[in-house]
Amino acid sequence: MSTDVKRARSGARTARMSRTALFENVAGFLFISPWIIGFLAFEFGPLIAAGYLGLTKYDILTDPRFVGFANFDKMFTRDPLFWKSLGVTAVYSLSTVILGIILGVALAVLLNQSVRGLSLYRTIFYLPAVISGVAVAYMWIWVFNSEAGIVNTLLDYVGIDGPNWLFSTTWTLPAFIMMSLWAVGGGMVLYLAGLQGVPTQLYEAAALDGAGRWAKFQNVTLPMISPVIFFNFIIGIIASFQVFTNSFVITKGGPANATLFYVLYLYRHAFENFKMGYAAALGMILFAIIMTLTIISFRLSNRLVYYEGRIT
Repeated sequence: MSTDVKRARSGARTARMSRTALFENVAGFLFISPWIIGFLAFEFGPLIAAGYLGLTKYDILTDPRFVGFANFDKMFTRDPLFWKSLGVTAVYSLSTVILGIILGVALAVLLNQSVRGLSLYRTIFYLPAVISGVAVAYMWIWVFNSEAGIVNTLLDYVGIDGPNWLFSTTWTLPAFIMMSLWAVGGGMVLYLAGLQGVPTQLYEAAALDGAGRWAKFQNVTLPMISPVIFFNFIIGIIASFQVFTNSFVITKGGPANATLFYVLYLYRHAFENFKMGYAAALGMILFAIIMTLTIISFRLSNRLVYYEGRIT
């Protein structure tokens, strides 16, 4: 076969491959185009708009007036409620994320045993994770009622005079932290999936080395489910910094701003005081905080999270 014929066939084959690759690329972009359009319209676009509005004085009724970094200057130097809301949210976030992980892993370990009625128990613990909103907030008002609430009634049975949970500057935030553990079943399901994916050979090898239950849990179970823990940790940080409903419905940020969460403070400026420019600036700070914490967490995950098959 002549060299010219070989080149012609090779060129035709390359052209067919190029057309196939082009078709696959176009088809791929068409399939993901709904997500791309949604992302640009409902996430990236509003983010850019919020960044601009954060540099303006805007009350919805009049056109935005550019004021530069005045909103941020006021926020950091002349707005004590900004720091108050940020501190309340940070304490809440740290507490709920840590307690949620500990309780979620503990429940998953318990529900990973071979006992009768296991499916029923798993369903019971998971159901609260799919129930949320105003109805749940009103349920907690009844649960933490100082006169006839379940919590104080149970404390009274053991001789403890329960506090006025929702109207005490000392006990309101702990009450909200306990409320957050209501939905721990969502993370529990993921931990349970991770536990069921741990190879039994690792436990057998650890047993041959004389490891007890705690040693197996510490040296086998935790490293193997660490990617799931890390995932729930990131999701927990993002969700906890955006807590809003319970505070808005139950306490309105009180008493004495003890439950003035960051998003509730942002909401007040945006939809009660109509200071959209200042609210947008608050939103950009929230975005920066969550982004920074996420980046730091991913950097630390290289040393703390075990990924099977990762080449080091």
